[in-house]
This record gives sequence, C-alpha cells and structure tokens, in this order.
Amino acid sequence: MSKYRLDGQQAIQLSLSAGDRLEILSPDQAQSTELIVLDAHGTLAPALLDKRPPGVAIGIQQQLQQRGAASQRLRNQLNTWQLDDASLQQAITVSGAEYAKFTATNALTVVIAAAGPNMSVEAHTPVTEVDITVTYANLAESLLPAPLAPIKHELRVNRATAQTYEVKKGEWIQIIDVSGKQCSDFIAFDKQALEQGIVLGLDATATRTVMGLSNPVPGLHSRYLGSDLKPMIEVVQDTVGRHDSFLLACTPKYYEDSGYFGHASCTDNFNQRLAHYGIAPRAGWPAINLFFNTFIDASGAVLMDEPWSRAGDYILMRAERDLVCASSACPDDIDPANGWHPTDIHVRIYDAAQDFPRAIAYRNTSEELPRMTKPSGFHPRTSALTKKFIDYTGYWVATEYDGWGTNAEYLACRERVALLDLSVIRKFEIFGPDVVAFLQYVLTQNISRMAIGEIAHSAICLETGGMIDDGTIFRMGEQAFRWCCGAEYTGIWMREKAQEKGFKVSIRNASAQLDNLAVQGPNSRELLSKLIWTPDSQPAVEKLKWFHFTIGRLGGAAGVPVMVSRTGYTGELGYEVWCHPDDSEAVWDAVWQAGQRFQIAPMGLNALDVLRIEAGLSMAEHEFDHSTTPFEAGTGFSVPLHSKQENFIGREALSRQAPESRHRLVGMILQGGDPASHGDHVYHGRFPVGIVTSATYSPLMGKQIAIVRVAPDFSSIGTRLEIGKLDGQQKRLAGEVVKLPFYDPKREKLLA
Repeated sequence: MSKYRLDGQQAIQLSLSAGDRLEILSPDQAQSTELIVLDAHGTLAPALLDKRPPGVAIGIQQQLQQRGAASQRLRNQLNTWQLDDASLQQAITVSGAEYAKFTATNALTVVIAAAGPNMSVEAHTPVTEVDITVTYANLAESLLPAPLAPIKHELRVNRATAQTYEVKKGEWIQIIDVSGKQCSDFIAFDKQALEQGIVLGLDATATRTVMGLSNPVPGLHSRYLGSDLKPMIEVVQDTVGRHDSFLLACTPKYYEDSGYFGHASCTDNFNQRLAHYGIAPRAGWPAINLFFNTFIDASGAVLMDEPWSRAGDYILMRAERDLVCASSACPDDIDPANGWHPTDIHVRIYDAAQDFPRAIAYRNTSEELPRMTKPSGFHPRTSALTKKFIDYTGYWVATEYDGWGTNAEYLACRERVALLDLSVIRKFEIFGPDVVAFLQYVLTQNISRMAIGEIAHSAICLETGGMIDDGTIFRMGEQAFRWCCGAEYTGIWMREKAQEKGFKVSIRNASAQLDNLAVQGPNSRELLSKLIWTPDSQPAVEKLKWFHFTIGRLGGAAGVPVMVSRTGYTGELGYEVWCHPDDSEAVWDAVWQAGQRFQIAPMGLNALDVLRIEAGLSMAEHEFDHSTTPFEAGTGFSVPLHSKQENFIGREALSRQAPESRHRLVGMILQGGDPASHGDHVYHGRFPVGIVTSATYSPLMGKQIAIVRVAPDFSSIGTRLEIGKLDGQQKRLAGEVVKLPFYDPKREKLLA
C-alpha cells in the first residue's frame, strides 16, 4: 500500500497495474478531484478505471485559465505528461462528498488533480488537499517512497549489514527507513584525505560545539562537521527529527556485556567494509545514529526507546566535499532500538545538478503523512534580505534581517512602520446554515453579537477549560466566518466536533490560499490609506476601526484583490494585508515602495517577540497550553460567561473555577541586566510561586522584563519576587510585580 497527500491546486501522476485499487478521499468533504486515465500506449482510456461516462475537467480548466504561479505550475506538469487540452474532455470527476474507490482493469497511468481557481480574499472556496491510497494487487510492489528526482545510484542495506559508497561534492544522499523503526548508523570520511593516508571523518562533538545543537537540522544550523571543524555534509530534509549523535554505533562489547556472544554489530560490519579503504578497525565507531531515539532525563542518564520513524521516512543530506560513506541497518534486536525487529535501509544518490528545498517534517496527527516546511508567497522578497530563517509551525519565517537587526526592526515598528510576513497563521473558512450555533459551541467568544466586517478574539478550550488554541474570528457574511489561528490541528478538531454534533457546516483549510503581511507602526495608516482602494460598499482604510476589516484592491479598482484588517501582534497601531500567494510579491513590493518615505523596515520574529511581550500579548506554549485556562493566560476577556448564555466546550469547567483561586498573568520588572527565560521558576522565599512564561530586554524601558504566571497570593502590584536561575536557589533575579501591559497600558496607540 502507498499513501499520498495531494495538495490543493496540485496534480500527481501514478502508474497502476491490473487489480490495483485506488481510493480518493477529501478530508473536508468538499474538494472535487479530476482523473485523466491513459492506457499502456498513452491513449486516453477512462474506462480502464471507471465505467461512468467521462466529462470535462472543469477544475483543471479554471486553474489553467487564470494568471499566476498556480496556473503555470499545472500547465508545466500537463506538458511534461504530454496531456493537451483535448485530454481535459475525457476526465473522471470525483465529488468532495464521495469516498471514491476504483480498481484498475489493466495497466494504466492516471493523472489526479485537486484543481480549481485561486480563492479571492472575500470568498470561502479554497482549493484543498485530498488523500490518495493505492493498494497493490502484487504484494511484492515496492514500499519505498517515490524518488525525489532521477536517481543516479541506489543501494539496499540489508538488515544487520552495512554498505560503503562514494559521493562527490554537491551530490545528495537520501537514507530511507524502509519499514519503519529501523536505525541506521552513518559515518563519512574525506575522500581526498583518505587518499593521503589521513582518516578525517565526521565528528559529532565538533558538530555540537559549532552548531549549538544536539543534531543539525535543515535551515541555518544544518552542517555536520569533520574533526577539522569544517563542514562535511548538510542536512537538507528530515521527516523524523529524532536522531542520536552522542553514542557509538553498536559494538561487540554491548552485546557481550548483555550475554549475546557473537551477535552482529554495526561496528564489526563497518570494520569489514572500511578495510577496503585502508581504514583500521575500531572497537567502537562514533557515528551519526540516524533514527535512533535517545534522550537525556533530569538526572543526566541517556535513555532510549523505539524510533519515531515510520515506513518511508528519510533524511536527505548534501555532501560538502568528496566523501567515502558507510551506512548500516542496525542488527540490534535485544532492546527497543529497532522496534525489536531489525529491517532494511535504502540509500539513494542524486546528481549534484538537482536542487531540493530545505524542509523539516511535521504532522498534525500521528497517522498522517509528513508535511514539509514551506515558504510563503513573500519568501522571494524576504529571502533576498536575509538568510536567517527558522521553521515556525511549518513555514520558513525570518528571525531578523541583514542590515537592520532586532533592535532596528523593533524601533522601526515603535517609531515609524515595519512589515512582517505572518503567513504562518492558519486560516479556515467556516460556513453553512448552522455556522453561528457551531461557533458558539466551539469558541469561547460570543459570536452572535458580531457584525459583518467585525473581528473578535477567542479561545478554543477542552472540556477541562484548558486551551487548545486562540485566534481571531472574522465575520465575512451572515453565514460565513474566517477563523485565523496558530495551530493547523484546530481545523481538524473543529471538523470532528461538527460531525459529532451534526452541525451543518463546512470547515475548509484556506491557509495555502491566503498569505498575510503585517504592516505595523505609527505610520501604517497613512501608508496603507494611500495604497489601498476600496469600493463605496466597504470602509476606507483610514476609517477602519480596531478589530474590523475591509475588502479592497491594491492601487486602484483594477488592482490586486486584498483584505485589510486593523489587527496586529505588536501593541502599535497596525494592519494586516491579506492576499492570494500568487499576489504576495506584488503586495510586498507596493508596501515596500510606498513605505520608503517613512523609512520602512522589514521585521522578523525576534523583534516581534520583544514587541508582543511589551504589549503583554499571549503566545501558545508560552502563556498558554492545554493545561492553562484563558483566565490564567491573560485572555479572560475572550470568555464572556455573563453575556453569552449558550453552552460552549469548557464552559462548565471554567465556571467552576473560583476567580480568587486562579493563577494570574502579571508583569515583572527585573533589577540588573541578567535575563530571565521561559520556564524559569518565580520564587517568594525558598519555594516557587509561579513561572516565567516570556521574557526579554525592553529597549523602551531599558530593563529586563518578564511575563509571569503566579499564585493569586503573590499577584498584587508592587509585590517583590525573585526569578530562580541555575538550580533556582544559588542565583536569583530580583524584581517587582507590575500590571500588564508594560507598553501603552491604556491601549491609546492601538486604538488611535
């Protein structure tokens, strides 16, 4: 069986044999799919898969007829597969509500498209992903993932063995866990040095020292170093994110000490293979233990458990010099290292001329296929200004910009205007006849009081009152809303709740169809009011009230369609401009050019964090998590228990919590220059009374500040507390409790 996730506005080509079964499912039950079937000779043959009369591929046609990257990408794919416009007249269409199952009656090739036009900013019809499953009639069909590109060379490392191979500088190495939960020790040597009789290999200690990480990750800190402190290999993609660089490859001694004499080991297997290169045998090889799940507990003990890797998971690396490499399929079957059952490893080598995006995998649920880090539509502009990006919940987001830096970006936002790519925010279109009743049930906020064009902040809670997420809800129409939040899982959870209770609503993920650019600072209104045209039926930008939005166009009535909201995460007067990713570069360019007279600056996450802490704004996994209620997270204003009569998830638990017993979110101004950190304990005497949720140096105040959650007995303004460093006892940072926010306590700038 092979599984695929087909993203919206994308297409995939699959080859099926007679008897193979194809299943297609739309997770939101709304995305149609179109199939073009070809026989072994390349002739259109839809009857090989479905006996129903074929029809026109309307979604594909609509996507091809528009301008932009999505259209061009699909056109290029169809050209590569030699599909002309005539082939679009012979398509099988699967509706989103249908769980389609097909069986191939003969060998065939099928092109599957989840196609459709770009969603306009005011619409509610994003083109979304579909899930595809192929069950092979021949059980011997390979379970390996599809190659990332044409393969230059590949080899199978059978269970309990090792293989050596050579790669040239610039070539790509993909190491695949074939069946899942299988470790693979990896070692590499400088080939030129070996030819001179010098054994210069990967050095995990050098790597950890220079990279500052236990293991390199795709992005800025991605290199494994040699013992000469120079890069040997770059980690480019990783679908697991859990490896070991502390321990030796398994050794004969380990098995002998455990009573398994003569047991195969990675070290012995490496010694046998490396003898060909004149490399002396060792009692234990220091290796990069790919997929090996080790961790260190509070006492400092190194522990291990089954690998996190699933079948088909991989790590992709690029050689930074000519290398001699060795990979093992670890034979350990006496502990959980290989899930108690050693299996094979597969290695693919790709030519240096290929190019692959840097990406880290994440999953919204444990069962789904990995999702890889992706850039937003603004990335061509932001990446021209900096290389400092991090993977932030599945998107590459800049931390700071070359030539500016955190302080300059912060000051630009406080004093002038700054722009920030916030496309990482997830967007969901929620609409249908039961939409108000549904949102009243899943959100804490009173949605029924909202007007069209209004925005409200809300929390989403578990039955315990703990927060799953928070976000902003936009009322787009009488029966249409847009939910913008931090966690993609929120949409899955909402869909489950709608199905459980039988609400007639659609919940569709529009994140891939909407980018958003934050334009924040005292000059943001003047900048955008000259830039955004709005029709008579919509409020002008300069008239837009706080937490309201308008629909308009960039530059004039024929310009790029945009939505502008008076929202932000900085505590300053500010807006967000929302657009389709195909239009993101045009939006950035227009704002950037118009902002030059205000000395506009780009802004990264580092400066944003300083701004939002000064503004006392909550952040997931800092001020709140599943164990924190909105009242304890400083967002109690989003839970109107008195004015909202309807029941909502978590209401009963929140109502039971006595206000005087709640821990409270307050500020602390610290003495001295030592910084506090997220997770530090807050003390009154010997024992902790709270915890630091966020901390930073405030350029505005010239002091170290912190947001802390403390017991109600110690939350009064002026209370003197200490933040524990080191072991919490031998070093303390003295400070005083103050009211949040630190900046603009009356929100006068925000509401101006």
